[in-house]
Amino acid sequence: MASSVNSGAEHFDVLILGSGEAGKYLSWTLGGDGKRVALVERRYIGGSCPNIACLPSKNIVHSAKVAWYARRLNEFGLNLPAPGVDMTVVRDRKRAMVSGLVDVHNKRFAANHVEFICGQGIFIGPREISVNLQQGGTRLLSADTVIVSTGSRATVPDIPGLRASQPMTHVEELELDTLPEHLLVLGAGYVGLEFAQAMARFGSRVTVIAKHERLLPHEDQDIAATLCQLLIADGVEFLFRSNVESVSGHSGDAIEARISSVGHQQTLQATHILVATGRAPNTDGIGLEKAGIELHATGHIKVNASLQTSAEGVYAVGDCAGSPHFTHVAYDDYRTVYRTLKGDSRITTGRQVPYTLFTDPELAHVGLHEDNAKRQGISYRLAKLPMAAILRTRTLGETEGFLKALIADDDRILGFTALGVGAGELLAPVQLAMSAGLPYTALRDLIITHPTMTEGLVFLFSTLGSK
Repeated sequence: MASSVNSGAEHFDVLILGSGEAGKYLSWTLGGDGKRVALVERRYIGGSCPNIACLPSKNIVHSAKVAWYARRLNEFGLNLPAPGVDMTVVRDRKRAMVSGLVDVHNKRFAANHVEFICGQGIFIGPREISVNLQQGGTRLLSADTVIVSTGSRATVPDIPGLRASQPMTHVEELELDTLPEHLLVLGAGYVGLEFAQAMARFGSRVTVIAKHERLLPHEDQDIAATLCQLLIADGVEFLFRSNVESVSGHSGDAIEARISSVGHQQTLQATHILVATGRAPNTDGIGLEKAGIELHATGHIKVNASLQTSAEGVYAVGDCAGSPHFTHVAYDDYRTVYRTLKGDSRITTGRQVPYTLFTDPELAHVGLHEDNAKRQGISYRLAKLPMAAILRTRTLGETEGFLKALIADDDRILGFTALGVGAGELLAPVQLAMSAGLPYTALRDLIITHPTMTEGLVFLFSTLGSK
């Protein structure tokens, strides 16, 4: 492969733009293989997940669960004064975790001989990047292979007055040091629901503005309805089939939102507003056109099934490449590109995409949804089990929710959904059976430790009877 035409550029074997999940693992692995690797990161060491997304948000969610437990102390025989919430402690606990994670990342970059460069990277030609360094100055870099791993960012919709109100996104929400009196959440997706429940458990009044007629329209109706009732029980208020028409005031002080719903309009006063309505790829302003890298109309980088872009020797991974916005999918992007670079055959087509919504209880899913099976006329048998039938939930006092699975005529598992405590931990054994093409009886007939949550899979699949 030809090297850069700019003889003044520092040349590497591999150059990675962005230190998110796929980018950092590629740097560590390729650097460990002896390649000369440079990684350019403009802000967050290790990407958004350990800094401002997955892990910090779950840290806050767990603190909120502790607050929820604290209100139930009498159930556990603890007679203590009524607890209060100090958001500075919640925030500082999160900050301490993030600091530790950044330290782990820095050590791993060093251990694998990755040259980590802090600055803003912009393509100036094929496989050539100019970096405006954080400490000042510029470096020109080129490489035989370039990997774009720039991620995505939260977007703020173009609603009159909304930007002027300086609303929070998940980034600012994670830095709250005071408890909102009334939090208005725009959007009822993963980010909106996790934060809505957490803040309600801390003691805020929370109102969620949802544009659809029910919660999570891509989920089965029975799942969504159950989760909605559980969130309402935690104090979350929902306005369905509603949109924000305009906003005035300043988030963190006082805001006023004009809401249109079916058949009527209303005005809500709140102290804070959180925007959780979507994300955009970080592909603008980095010179992709100068590198011959083509984009979709959405702004995502065009890639093939091996994550190769339209430019020779350039790959794109993670959110910026249009992969499902999950860290675990970005990790699989890393495996796809790494094996491709090693000359193996690996593609993203047809891969499993499991996910977990970290409300409490959790919602976890993989494979086919029941509502979709009905619409598509796919034949299936349904296995369903209330979480209360899993005896471990009774020891915890958290029996809400249920498990369900769709079984094909040949006994393979088509889809699995869990709504309940620890639901995300139940995905892996089901995924393994699905990926190996095993019948549901392989799980039904296992001897699983009692009392554990995983034991519930035995009882779930036993509802289908003997075979």
